[in-house]
Amino acid sequence: MAEYTPMIQQYLNIKSHYKDAFLFFRLGDFYEMFFDDAIQASRELEITLTQRDGGKEKIPMCGVPYHSAQNYIKTLIDRGYKVAICEQVEDPKQAKGVVRREVVQLITPGTVMEDQMLDEKENNYLVSITPFPENTFVIAYNDLTTGENSVSFVRDGWDAAVSELYNLPVKEIVVPSDFSETWKESLLQLMKVTVSFEDETAIPEEYQHLLNNINEVRLQEGFGRLFQYILRTQKRSLSHMQPAVYIEIQNYMKLDLYSKRNLEITETIRKKGKEGSLLWVLDHTVTAMGSRLLKKWLDRPLLDRKEIEKRHAQVEGMMQQFLEREALRESLDRVYDLERLSGRVSYGNVNARDLIQLKKSLGQIPAIRETLRSFNQDDLNRLADEMNPLTEVKDLLEKSIMDDPPLSIKEGGIIKDGFNEKLDEYRDASRNGKKWIAEFEQKEREKTGIKSLKVGYNKVFGYYIEVTKANLHLLPEGMYERKQTLTNAERYISPELKEKETLILEAEEKSVDLEYEIFIQIREQIKRYIPKLQKLAEQISQIDVLQSFAAVSEQNQYTKPSFTGDATLRVKNGRHPVVEQVMNDGAYVPNDVYMDSENFILLITGPNMAGKSTYMRQVALTILMAQIGCFVPASEADLPIFDQIFTRIGAADDLVAGQSTFMVEMLEANHAISHATENSLILLDEIGRGTSTYDGMALAQAIIEYIHKNIGAKTLFSTHYHELTSLEESLTGLKNIHVKAEEHNGEVVFLHKIRDGSADESYGIHVAKLAGLPMELIQRANQILHDLEQTDTSSASEVAAAAEQLSFFTEEKEHDQKPSVSNAEKQIISELKQMDLLEMTPLDALNQLYKLQKKLK
Repeated sequence: MAEYTPMIQQYLNIKSHYKDAFLFFRLGDFYEMFFDDAIQASRELEITLTQRDGGKEKIPMCGVPYHSAQNYIKTLIDRGYKVAICEQVEDPKQAKGVVRREVVQLITPGTVMEDQMLDEKENNYLVSITPFPENTFVIAYNDLTTGENSVSFVRDGWDAAVSELYNLPVKEIVVPSDFSETWKESLLQLMKVTVSFEDETAIPEEYQHLLNNINEVRLQEGFGRLFQYILRTQKRSLSHMQPAVYIEIQNYMKLDLYSKRNLEITETIRKKGKEGSLLWVLDHTVTAMGSRLLKKWLDRPLLDRKEIEKRHAQVEGMMQQFLEREALRESLDRVYDLERLSGRVSYGNVNARDLIQLKKSLGQIPAIRETLRSFNQDDLNRLADEMNPLTEVKDLLEKSIMDDPPLSIKEGGIIKDGFNEKLDEYRDASRNGKKWIAEFEQKEREKTGIKSLKVGYNKVFGYYIEVTKANLHLLPEGMYERKQTLTNAERYISPELKEKETLILEAEEKSVDLEYEIFIQIREQIKRYIPKLQKLAEQISQIDVLQSFAAVSEQNQYTKPSFTGDATLRVKNGRHPVVEQVMNDGAYVPNDVYMDSENFILLITGPNMAGKSTYMRQVALTILMAQIGCFVPASEADLPIFDQIFTRIGAADDLVAGQSTFMVEMLEANHAISHATENSLILLDEIGRGTSTYDGMALAQAIIEYIHKNIGAKTLFSTHYHELTSLEESLTGLKNIHVKAEEHNGEVVFLHKIRDGSADESYGIHVAKLAGLPMELIQRANQILHDLEQTDTSSASEVAAAAEQLSFFTEEKEHDQKPSVSNAEKQIISELKQMDLLEMTPLDALNQLYKLQKKLK
């Protein structure tokens, strides 16, 4: 049987090196796919699946046009696939046999560079994870579009590593080939990322400068794995790559994945979108760079008090001068994405319009510097002095690139007149040649007397003289050389016209080629300024985030927080930054918070829907906003600096992992109490509700007691177990507070106001009524509640009677008649004697009495 054709053999050989990618195999004006790639791509892209003769058999085939391939590639990348671009790397005219082809780029979700495949307000992170002994991981980050690199240690195990990545815009994770399958599965489930493999970790000599800031061997290995994967997939210049920065995670507030999810910092739990998140409220940035930096700040709140207060001072300076801030916003709004423009310059896919964007952006820097100097704030003035306007780059672009150039860089029309002497000569020859053509046409009309004679051009014959057949009799015999016969005309050439054609076409062709060469030279010149451009982009981003904080703080009447330096947390008229945005003006009810070293646990009771969870979240978000440098939603705020925030709020299960709501609740609670310190904040909402009443109550009390005795972290604990309020008597650091509600004419009014003390009711049936359950159901529920309350009263009476009866038998006196006491009752009496009531909490005593009563029955 015959083998596959040489071309298909070439395809299969290349495909064998890219088994985990779709191979886009260039054939003429199409990228073709064969075999399984074709079958799967036809489904994913909804394109026609056909067949091709492969030599020994018909093989599946589908294809996409070269000129519109980006849209198809984007679809595949968005779905987590990889695409290997295979181009002809040999001139077909010089090829012997099959034209040589090579993969020139492997596009993956983490290495996308094309604008239409990117979200301009999000980083596109490629990450590597390298495990080491003692539950330690090195995580390295890269955004190929901006060239930024960073690396960090995670020393607290796998869960901490996942928490570090959760909520970041990570699109692809690179791991060693022997990476744990369990870890890989958890990445796929939690983060929905593409997982790739790389075992090489050595960095080539020409890129050793990327490790200038990294001395630790494990960090170098982790970053090396990431960089080797980039080198292997991109196959081009990476001169825009910035030296890796070591991020010391201990220098930032820790937020585990539960807290990032429950607090809805960058996306909402339900819709997984930005609207309704804290980011949605705070993002008043006007540049794409600023929006990306804001997300980074939200992911890493600061612990350094001086750095936090520096940001607050800058925000305050901008708030105090509205007109200057608005002028700054207007200038920033005209700045394009300098980070990604720098990346494209280095990467080699920048076009002339991109360079015009760069020129316009640099044109705004003098105005931005001048505005910053007009603020009465030293740090803002200092930022202005540190900014480099890169005048030489702007001047180069001003002199060289047309103001409205075409999209293509290979068709001319890019370079301005006067920039290059040789190009001007070619253009002059081309323009004068065309003028000569027009004069030649007029001269030939006069010479022949044929007014309709015209000189035209096409790519096949070049320039020609066209005479209609009606006028052929006016043409002297042998005057021109016939070239082409048409239905209604004849086309001719002449030696004079042909000679000039050669000069004109050569000038045009050389002009286009020279323009391309000049453009490449300009691009290479700008490459030398990439580090300075990246520094400028970083400064612009920072200014944009600070003005965003100032704008949102002024608009929403936020307050500059202060830091107590001790354990006191005092917030006056605090508000939830997101909830108040979706409520009518003035409808949100503010609340105070006070905690210190004497009262560090707040036990919150109150009805459903009264606002317990909102109150807890607003405390956490206020702290988070303060430590990223923003003002906070309150009239006053004195805060300590928190090292971690832990939350257990809301019901959620993990069916994929086989975990119930209660199991998830216990895992999150365990994570909090295992990692919290006295400088942490813990939010626990309705712990224990996923199991029986007594189990749940016992667990809730034990958790509170453990935090009180062993951790000392500031804790907000909401519950419907009203019995727990008695803990205020035995735990000195615990204080009862409740959300106020009032009942009027059988209806409940939620006041959403926090008060000292405990609540007396939960009003659950009233909430069900508000939810619209049928009135028949509500009435039946009220009846059942009444019966249960009566049962509880009867049980209490029975317990009291039993206790009285038992006390009779404990009296030490003689009777003439021997009392009738069973062995079981004797045992109960013995247990009663052994109880140390003074060492028991009221809840423990109730539980013991309940057990004794069951034995008596």
